[in-house]
Amino acid sequence: MEVDEDLEAGLLRQFNCMGTTDKEVLIKELQGLVGSHLNEHSARFYLDMTDWNLQAAVCAYFDLQSANKLPQMTFVKDITIGEGESVPPNTRFVKTWRIQNPGSEGWPSGCRLLYAGGELLNAPTMVSVQPIPAGETSDISIEMLSPTETGIYSSKWRMCTATGNYFGECLHMTDISFEFGSLLTIIINLVVLGAVGALDTAMTAILNISPHLTLSPSKTRTSDRL
Repeated sequence: MEVDEDLEAGLLRQFNCMGTTDKEVLIKELQGLVGSHLNEHSARFYLDMTDWNLQAAVCAYFDLQSANKLPQMTFVKDITIGEGESVPPNTRFVKTWRIQNPGSEGWPSGCRLLYAGGELLNAPTMVSVQPIPAGETSDISIEMLSPTETGIYSSKWRMCTATGNYFGECLHMTDISFEFGSLLTIIINLVVLGAVGALDTAMTAILNISPHLTLSPSKTRTSDRL
């Protein structure tokens, strides 16, 4: 039976490397066996861990890669407090995301949702998450407290395994923390009723609440127009 000469030479070279003590040769052979993505430093690590046994180093590499396979997670949609929605100031609320495990394997136990940046909004920095079976969806909720100051606030969260490896997409929360709608309704009613003094008082109160809000004199001096 004929054997491809290149294949035969490669097998012979790898067999001969089993007994060699040349570390540089063993490093190059390990890289050739498991893939060029394995850098020299990592190849040296696996070989040193197995007392420079090439066969044992190959087995150790694939065993470790299999053990370190990360779960998969994708963001589906916001269930509560979607982007652009508002929450009254200094109010407790629950932020909920719907996520999915699109992988072929269920999540391991011990997965957590960790705070990763932005405004914490008085939330815990870590929330335990139940394992999600392959292909299934689940909702994750965190109780938060809206800030006392007006403005747009964002928060970023990441899924993490029990061993500390991040996986999946980032989960974001962006909301406008103060809503002027109710105050504007009061102002309109005051205008209709002709309560000039009360209207000026209301406008002053709004400016005290939000010092960054500026109104022109023609808008603030309603009594000049009535």
